[in-house]
Amino acid sequence: MSTNEIFLLAMLLVFVAPYLIWRLGRTEYFAPLVIVQIVTGVILGPGVLGAVFPDYHRFVFNPDVVKTLNGIAQWGVMLFVMLAGIELDLKKVWTFKRESMVTAGLSLGTPLLFGCAAALLLVAYPGWMGPKAAVWQFTLGTGMACAVTALPILVLLMEKMEILRQPMGQRILRYASLDDVAIWGVLALIMLDWERVGRQLGFLLAFALLTFVFRRLMAALAQSDRWFVALIWLIACAFGADWAGLHFMVGAFLAGVVMDGDWFDQEQLDGLFKNVLLVLMPVFFLSTGLRTKWDLGGYSVFFVAGLLMVASVGGKLAGAHVAGRLLKWKRGEASIIGWLLQTKGLIEIIFANILLDKGIITADTFTALLLMAVGSTMFTVPVVAPKLNRAQHAGLAQQASS
Repeated sequence: MSTNEIFLLAMLLVFVAPYLIWRLGRTEYFAPLVIVQIVTGVILGPGVLGAVFPDYHRFVFNPDVVKTLNGIAQWGVMLFVMLAGIELDLKKVWTFKRESMVTAGLSLGTPLLFGCAAALLLVAYPGWMGPKAAVWQFTLGTGMACAVTALPILVLLMEKMEILRQPMGQRILRYASLDDVAIWGVLALIMLDWERVGRQLGFLLAFALLTFVFRRLMAALAQSDRWFVALIWLIACAFGADWAGLHFMVGAFLAGVVMDGDWFDQEQLDGLFKNVLLVLMPVFFLSTGLRTKWDLGGYSVFFVAGLLMVASVGGKLAGAHVAGRLLKWKRGEASIIGWLLQTKGLIEIIFANILLDKGIITADTFTALLLMAVGSTMFTVPVVAPKLNRAQHAGLAQQASS
């Protein structure tokens, strides 16, 4: 078979397998299509399909096909990360700054500490810390991976549970938005390469100056032209960040953060987000799955995934409950908010991909983080939906009695 035919066969697997599992298995309640696609990417990787059918795996996912898939995946994830940056509304965060900063700080800081503690345990064992990492980079990177909240997936889940436009949904978006900014800021710190610090400072200075020009230009352009200029800006920022050693996805996120959502038609923005998820991100999930490994033998990777999940979920819940006491939330709100904020999904996987690319974690740690991200996200709706129903019924009963 030609390379084109093998590539199309791989693409067929990418789109057919998760759709059939999602539709025939009726997994929507506990595993939306996005999660099924992530899990399918892992199954199609060397850890499962490659282990069961090694010859077939090498035939379909040969180096030429993988290079093509990686190119599509990189473009898809750049668009996705840019849209995640545009989604941030820091003006609303500032309006409710005390509540937002207290909650975001605790919901980020607590799992970060728990995750760092777990990472320090792993440092004592070979095979988890990447070859290019200092201990502080591995510890902080793993801790931050436990603290990540996946804003785009959070939006999808809250939309599914019909609370996105409600006051609680908007509050949770503010908390997650602040956490997102902190996460990418810490990632940039971890990525700092002191041998290329001049380049990195030069990139950040140029980015700040060009942002001023870019924002003035976008405000003056017709809406139809803004999309093209936004894509040019995205590519330029991603190139600059990668050239400086900060990784192209850091540049993609920065490109989106400095854009205002009201520059674009909201329906078109939502449509682009959904189309990127539909058309391009499944390829990213597959390319992510192709990097999963469990070479340490036995159940080590699953044990570490469980340890990281305890740190992540436990840390988020603990932080939310402390915030609830300080801010005097209603009964049950802290648990709902904590479970929603622990949602990982795509941003966690993107974050872990960058750490793997830079040699800060190993493929085994990456696999453990991936399993943690999938597991924590799959728990969200089954746990939150009953709690949300009880809270809503209690609120209605209180209104009726009053």
